[in-house]
Amino acid sequence: MDMQISQAFVGARIFDGDAFRDKVALLVSQDRVHAVVPERDLTEHDPVTRLDGGMLVPGFIDAQVNGYAGKMLNAAPTVGTATAMASSLRAMGTTAILPTMMTDSPSAMRAAVRAVTGAAMKDACIVGMHLEGPHLWPARRGIHPGKYIRPVEDADIDYYIEARESLGVLMITVAGEQITPGQVRELTAGGVVVSLGHTDCDFTTAMTLFDAGATGVSHLFNAMSGFSHRAPGAVGAALEHPSVWCSIIADGHHVLPPAMRIAHRAKRGEGRLFLITDAMSLAGSAEESFMLHGTEIRKHAGDFCSRLLMPDGTLAGSDLEMLTAIRCTLLNMETGLTEALRMATSYPARFLGLKDRGYLRPGHRADFLHLTDTLHIAGVWTGGRKICTGQDEPDSRRPAHRIM
Repeated sequence: MDMQISQAFVGARIFDGDAFRDKVALLVSQDRVHAVVPERDLTEHDPVTRLDGGMLVPGFIDAQVNGYAGKMLNAAPTVGTATAMASSLRAMGTTAILPTMMTDSPSAMRAAVRAVTGAAMKDACIVGMHLEGPHLWPARRGIHPGKYIRPVEDADIDYYIEARESLGVLMITVAGEQITPGQVRELTAGGVVVSLGHTDCDFTTAMTLFDAGATGVSHLFNAMSGFSHRAPGAVGAALEHPSVWCSIIADGHHVLPPAMRIAHRAKRGEGRLFLITDAMSLAGSAEESFMLHGTEIRKHAGDFCSRLLMPDGTLAGSDLEMLTAIRCTLLNMETGLTEALRMATSYPARFLGLKDRGYLRPGHRADFLHLTDTLHIAGVWTGGRKICTGQDEPDSRRPAHRIM
């Protein structure tokens, strides 16, 4: 075997981002995947790490994570906040994130862009940034403060394109009412990922913006015009347009199981539905509440994870991490394990244009995790280096399901 190989992993099924492969070895060279080869091709001289069953899967990718483990980008838009979020999430198997800044003051949002840009230089887990606002529709703003909401202006176009060049990936969530097709074309020509969300726009408006280059819909069903037989709305356009990707929050609260299943069956185009967490600082934390723009958000018990609610009952992000979202998907969407894993790995990588993430393929970063048959993390590797040896079995209120 090639002397460049630093490690060969055997003894587990390998999910390569597309499909499961049996009786194969994952070869790692420094921080990259070298190859996936039949076990019989290994020699006695190869440095072998032998695993006790389970599966190796690519690290998870989260395109919308506002906070985690007590840290929140809106609360403290600093390099330290972003890197602390990334560090905590790595131990949970999420090895690529877009720290997400919700609508805030112009100075805070620009500070967050600077902070995430600096954090991305320090931490390979941070692959870009997501700006959810301020270009939302007031009637669908949810927890976003209305005083900062406004349309996209020409100066914003230049700023976002420049920021994208520094960040690598910049995703923006905008309402269909707050942006024009021409502005979408300018942004996407500059490499910005445009996603519709927090919008009351109609089917025709959404389809026009998709045709202009918007490629995503943020948290399908939530905070957008719904579907009916004479007014298909943003939801109908998202499901109908073949080139549009839809993120979905699979926590059992944001979208009920029948809607999850309908979306998966209805979405035109292969692999166009992917998982996000929309996690807040309470996720991964023992804290029961936090303040956002002067409003208390509290945890309330749930089946897979807690609901995070404002005093008026409005959902306020999630208490979710990606492995729990996969379990919820398996139970409620009836996709099967292969599709559920794609929704957390290769699908978001394709949506975001990440060329070396989401798969276990030659040249891709060696970011992967070892899962047991009950979807318990037995180990996490980033850049070929083991950073986590595993966790306790899942909480009893978050059911584990044997799937092999």
